[in-house]
Amino acid sequence: MNKENTGINYKDTLNLPRTDFPMKAGLQQKEPELLKKWEQENTYSAILEKRKVSGKKFILHDGPPYANGHIHMGHVLNKILKDICVKYYSMKGYTADFVPGWDCHGLPVEHQLLKELKIHKSGISQVEFRKKAYNYAMKFVKIQMDEFKRLGIFASWDKPYLTLTKEYEADIIFALAELFDKGFIYKGLKPVNWCKTCETALAEAEVEYEDKKSPSIYVKFPALIKKDGRDVYFIIWTTTPWTLLANTAIALHPDLSYAFVKMDNEVWIMAKDLVHTNMEKFGIKNFEIISEQKGIELASSIKSAAHPFIDRASIIVLAEYVSKEEGTGCVHTAPGHGQDDYNTGKKYKLPILMPVDDKGKFNAEGGEFAGQDVIESNKGIIEKLKRDDRLILASEISHSYPHCWRCKEPVIFRATEQWFVNIEHNDLRSRILTAIDKDVEWIPSIGKERISSMVKNRPDWCLSRQRYWGVPIPAVQCLDCGKSYTSTELIKKAATLTREKGDSAWFLEPIETFFSEGFKCPNCGADAKKFKKEENILDVWFDSGISHRAVLETRENLASPADLYLEGSDQHRGWFQSSLITSMALNNRPPYRKVLTHGFVVDGEGKKMSKSLGNVISPNDVMKEYGADILRLWVSSSNYEGDIKLSPEILARLADGYKKIRNTFKYLLSNLYDFDPEKNYIKLEELSEIDRWMLSKLYSLLKEVTNYYDMWEFHKVYRGVYNFCVYEISAFYLDIVKDVLYILSPDSKERRSCQTVLYEILQGLVRVIAPVLSFTTEEVWKYMPGKLSLISVHMADWPRIEKIGAWENKTLDDKWENILKLRETVTKLLETKRETGAIGSSLDAMLYFYPLTPNAKFFVESNLNALPLVFRVSQVKLIEWDLEGMDEVSFCELKIKVEKAFGEKCPRCWNYSETFKSEGEHKNLCGRCFGIIQKRGSNA
Repeated sequence: MNKENTGINYKDTLNLPRTDFPMKAGLQQKEPELLKKWEQENTYSAILEKRKVSGKKFILHDGPPYANGHIHMGHVLNKILKDICVKYYSMKGYTADFVPGWDCHGLPVEHQLLKELKIHKSGISQVEFRKKAYNYAMKFVKIQMDEFKRLGIFASWDKPYLTLTKEYEADIIFALAELFDKGFIYKGLKPVNWCKTCETALAEAEVEYEDKKSPSIYVKFPALIKKDGRDVYFIIWTTTPWTLLANTAIALHPDLSYAFVKMDNEVWIMAKDLVHTNMEKFGIKNFEIISEQKGIELASSIKSAAHPFIDRASIIVLAEYVSKEEGTGCVHTAPGHGQDDYNTGKKYKLPILMPVDDKGKFNAEGGEFAGQDVIESNKGIIEKLKRDDRLILASEISHSYPHCWRCKEPVIFRATEQWFVNIEHNDLRSRILTAIDKDVEWIPSIGKERISSMVKNRPDWCLSRQRYWGVPIPAVQCLDCGKSYTSTELIKKAATLTREKGDSAWFLEPIETFFSEGFKCPNCGADAKKFKKEENILDVWFDSGISHRAVLETRENLASPADLYLEGSDQHRGWFQSSLITSMALNNRPPYRKVLTHGFVVDGEGKKMSKSLGNVISPNDVMKEYGADILRLWVSSSNYEGDIKLSPEILARLADGYKKIRNTFKYLLSNLYDFDPEKNYIKLEELSEIDRWMLSKLYSLLKEVTNYYDMWEFHKVYRGVYNFCVYEISAFYLDIVKDVLYILSPDSKERRSCQTVLYEILQGLVRVIAPVLSFTTEEVWKYMPGKLSLISVHMADWPRIEKIGAWENKTLDDKWENILKLRETVTKLLETKRETGAIGSSLDAMLYFYPLTPNAKFFVESNLNALPLVFRVSQVKLIEWDLEGMDEVSFCELKIKVEKAFGEKCPRCWNYSETFKSEGEHKNLCGRCFGIIQKRGSNA
């Protein structure tokens, strides 16, 4: 058939998608514009106002970051996870007022500021330093606030909570007064974690464990008895030789068997089960166990030993914690240098010796070691033991050891007088453990075991810090008797003045201001003039730990307990615990209903990010290259239950995944340019079958994704949306409806049916991915068809699953699953034919179907008109005989063969046809296209 060239460009008669669609890439430029729009339109306030109508609240309480530097990827992970939760619940109809907070006091801020000033704290007065610290913290509050905003985080940025405001500081002190009044607060001499570099006590949450090399020594303590005419020694093992100066006892396990081990001239005592291991370690082959005794008997028969180099007795005591797994079973005990040692010391009324000063140096009580740093003194102590023939073996081991969380230096255990929260008072520990088990949902569930174990084993909470920057502990000390004193009345007076003048009132106001009239020392009777103010400040974890009272119970849109606390897993021993302790002590209930924890950000190989390794990735650098939505996609796509990997390669892959989602939005919008939902929307029952099936698939996705949000499984949200965009929409549905969208008349029912489904897909997708891709979906919302009265996608309601339940059609789902399987087979056959050169595009082909069963025949007959679209071929023919070279498809009981299509190619639709029509200037069009052109007119 010879076709004439009519000169008509039939491309102009197609309903092609908008090529000038404005949704281009360039998040780096567009995101700041959207941030400006949100700020100018006061979008977040408008959202809160809209949601108030429901009367429902979702309260995610922000764990405050330290105001001491720029944000890092850990901040990004945490804040975006929170933002996803807040936006989801907001779209579900809840008032989700997210109040951001900052921890402004304590060692983190003080440490950084002292580094900047290049001074020691002794080089500046406390009052002067506090002024500088206030300004320093406020500077970084502003910096971090802007950086969080850049991530697209919605929050009440104009009403944050800051632990340095007068109101918050007063609430801290009032909470302390209430705890004191209830009997939880006391001052005592106890061993605490002490940082000799920062010169302060540290709580358990302020200690990090890192590997450290330490001496490992075995020491002889003379037992002052003879055995078979030989001197007898208790053998101890320690990795802290410097603590020997404070030794007052040796602890044995009451039930362990202890052996008397005879050598040439001596008898050594150690746990029987450890004898052979230790003798091999010592290189001693000739020895004999001559007798043995239970620990309880041994402690009764030998009351004490002599200190190895100090003229002091070392009492033999019993303790259940003594282990036979390592060491010698005879434990060196210094009550001033360890919690177990302290408890044993209290039980046996042992003296608590403390020859170490604040800087970690031995004082005059250290004798010949006075003035030496305790760690550096280890070498000299070992030499002394060797000279005095008290050393058996000295080596070095690498082990996990506590370090200061700020300066990263090893800590020491040191008995000092500190203020504590008594965890046993009023059955507090037991009540906390019950609340953890019964009243809180832990996400993931392993969090329950983790925090329970920590609470079971934690000591009393050391509240006091010997630093400059923080909320003072209102307490005084008598200059005559040296005793410390405070009272509920005194603490409340300090709180009232703090609310009026700020916490520096404690340091600036005369001491008499805080006393009642006629006050005298309750211990010695000295009057108020004989007192001085203590300068201890509160542990910064106490500051943030009472935020449930200072924030949740004081803000109009908030309430206590919060619905959710969401932080890194390290907060099981940090903020989660400090909040729980204070809330249970003050209110007898947890401050939260649910607690979600996430892992830490590591590099692509799973290594911790650090400047020294050069593997740190800056959030600002990522946003300059990709935009914030890629960071948001990274957070959403990661399973936060473990550590979260991040690398340039991971970001590049995510950027590619993002493009596919974005292009899906763009394609949907570009094919809805002439669709008005109010005029063109087709009812469900009038939609074509494939469109009804696609709505059923959309229903499944929306239901599935909603469930993922409800279950806090955000990585499954991303995967579900990504797969739907790439496979269901792009690779299948949009591929097979091209003819309907581009070829048919613009206002045909088939095309409007398809557009109706595209509109619903767009409506659903833009909502369910909005909490993740906050900027991209806002841009999409701007170009959505129909009259959109809402200024932001984030004001839109979440898809009502129960209202779209009619979309679900399991019969069509099953049927089209089979068609999809068949399509995979046909696609492979077409590709094979293409490789031989028999066809070019799939439209060059026709398919023969030979059904092997009646069911197969019915399947092909009932879908014959749809199959060319499904397979993107020009023709499908049902035959009742077996052709040579047919491929059998067993699962659908068919035989298939691919051949070159009959007829010639239509210049408009590119389908092959044997029926062409011509009239006027429209020549050589297939019958279908000719009819469409005739209907539309020559200007179509």
